[in-house]
Amino acid sequence: MKRRTPATVNDEDSRLFREAIGEVRKFDPVAPPPAMPKPEPHPYMLEADEAAVPGELLDMAFDPGLMEAGEELSYLRDGYAPKLLRQLKRGQYSVQDDIDLHQMNAAAAQATIAAFLAEASERGYHCVRIVHGKGLRSKAGGPVLKILTDRLLRRRDDVIAFASARPMQGGTGAVVVLLKG
Repeated sequence: MKRRTPATVNDEDSRLFREAIGEVRKFDPVAPPPAMPKPEPHPYMLEADEAAVPGELLDMAFDPGLMEAGEELSYLRDGYAPKLLRQLKRGQYSVQDDIDLHQMNAAAAQATIAAFLAEASERGYHCVRIVHGKGLRSKAGGPVLKILTDRLLRRRDDVIAFASARPMQGGTGAVVVLLKG
């Protein structure tokens, strides 16, 4: 919709407007009402969270058997300082890109990882994350995509190191990869 520019107001228009309105009187300014004091802040959410803790502890919505212990992946290519792997595990590298392999079969995941790492190298990325999942719905053979990711990354020449991600980045369901650059 195109806007029209407003017509300029000439003297005749101003005179007609004043005649139609009539006499105008100004209001006396009124002082604003005094400000009400602000109420003291009250930590309602903190109290609600604290009250919910005992019930949540009794509920145990998680299975302690599924806790992440001993499932970590880690690898450092020969010839590189162990300090690199320690820094990677501590999250001292910034992840520049990531990919999620959930719902893929092994063949699709393998092709996706290869394409993803090739693209990361082209873009000059040094640190990427691959989310493979924890394999909780895998059969007795264990987590398929996790094992596949571990095996593929160890074989690639452009991978310097990799380690399971920090908990806020996916924990043992993801790996952070350090690439040659």
